[in-house]
Amino acid sequence: MINTQAIIARIDTKYKKLHNHRSLPITLVRNFEECLAIKYTYHSNALEGNSLSLSETALVIEHGITIGGKTVREHLEAINHAQAIEFIKEISHKKTTEIALDDILAIHKIILQKNDDLNAGTFRKVAVRITGSPTSFPNYAKVPLLMVDFMQWLHTTYDHPTLIAALAHFKLVTIHPFIDGNGRTARLLMNLILLQHGYPLAIIKKENRAAYIAAIENARETENFEPFYHIVLAAIEESLDNYLQAIAESDLS
Repeated sequence: MINTQAIIARIDTKYKKLHNHRSLPITLVRNFEECLAIKYTYHSNALEGNSLSLSETALVIEHGITIGGKTVREHLEAINHAQAIEFIKEISHKKTTEIALDDILAIHKIILQKNDDLNAGTFRKVAVRITGSPTSFPNYAKVPLLMVDFMQWLHTTYDHPTLIAALAHFKLVTIHPFIDGNGRTARLLMNLILLQHGYPLAIIKKENRAAYIAAIENARETENFEPFYHIVLAAIEESLDNYLQAIAESDLS
């Protein structure tokens, strides 16, 4: 297996190539980013059991069309996630802004709005478990202090941005501070960190769900983060490749 540093070196080369290129046409960038956001929304929600297809997700987000046979909750999950992406983009544009706990709570509030307003943007006050998983999570009474420690780590850690983003995702999901929406919030936080450092949105695809969950559980049990890092880095590299392909096609037109 290729080691993590070798993958990062490859990502760095593609990152530099992307940022050294001339500016792309605004319309092309907007269309590409809208498409990427819809794909991200589809896959992130599908990882959590949402049954909307990619095309159905696009119809709900872009045209507000109701899909027959799908629940109101699933429609709201698509709409909310798309709004949460816009929110992290807005934060990322404030380059000097340090991510605050209130930002994470705001992301979560958007994710659960209208589906669970009582718990949206607030820490859980009950124990939680994942069905079919042996994983246990911290007692809810410890969550506020654990989140303070997490934010301190986030503000003082120094590493490659891709690894910080991946580890922030892992740490948040391990604390599991919310009654629902932890995975989506953790992936959005990961992408907020990536956006702040000039990376495109990274999508962990639903086809990789089993490997993704296994990598998180393996990291919890063994503190071996390599499999989890590889999944995140592969998603980052794929997004960079897609951007570079769009650039190449633009240059030919």
